[in-house]
Amino acid sequence: MNPEAKHIVNELRHKFYTNFAAAMNMPVLITGTSYSSNSPIASWIDRRQRLNYINVYAYTAPDEFVPFRPFILRLAINKSAGRVTVTRKGQVCRGMNLMWDFELTVLPKEILDFLPWIVNLVEAHDKGSPLLLESPPHSFELNVSEVKLFNNAWTEKAWLLANPTMFPNSSLSS
Repeated sequence: MNPEAKHIVNELRHKFYTNFAAAMNMPVLITGTSYSSNSPIASWIDRRQRLNYINVYAYTAPDEFVPFRPFILRLAINKSAGRVTVTRKGQVCRGMNLMWDFELTVLPKEILDFLPWIVNLVEAHDKGSPLLLESPPHSFELNVSEVKLFNNAWTEKAWLLANPTMFPNSSLSS
């Protein structure tokens, strides 16, 4: 990843985690980078006292060898669940939430728009009420009703940018 892309990912990750922590109706811990983790994460304990976490990272990004590679971000919830072991002192934790994970792949300019939707997704899942899920701020390549059935979604623009040969006459100008 080139230095500019690294800076953008770090900035967007910091903004997303800070605003996510402020919007959640429960304590959220934001970790920094260390030798044991690739990137900072935001974690929380749900109503069932299970540890959950969210990770924002570059799915693809330009680098010195492929300078025109698409710049696409991924937001992952509870993926690679064995990676997180951080809890706050005094919190009861019954282990990692291995029952639910979700990935959302977006363009960098879309990720902050998804913050309220991700908070809503986490809260709807925690309450066991997928019907409470609101419409996303950007179109998915799958229907919103399918989100509760799948654990992976792409925005249309991210999908088109990552798969340009599938839709050669598509426009990403909007």
